[in-house]
Amino acid sequence: MVRGYDLKQREVINVSDGRRLGYVYDIEINFENGKVESIVVPGPSRIKNLFGRNGDIVIPWEKIQRVGDDIILVNCDVAVK
Repeated sequence: MVRGYDLKQREVINVSDGRRLGYVYDIEINFENGKVESIVVPGPSRIKNLFGRNGDIVIPWEKIQRVGDDIILVNCDVAVK
């Protein structure tokens, strides 16, 4: 079992292009069924602007291929500039 805090310590890598997307900083949970809906990684504009969620990369749980000890591998089309 993986805890939410443990997910926030892992780097997210997109296997479709090998790009490092960053570290998980938020998790969206569906409290009705108790499942993680998605993970959130700060986008490039988030680093410049500390407020707001514009530019964040929201990755649905279905796009996660593997959760390892140090990284999370995802397979999704993400436009990161």
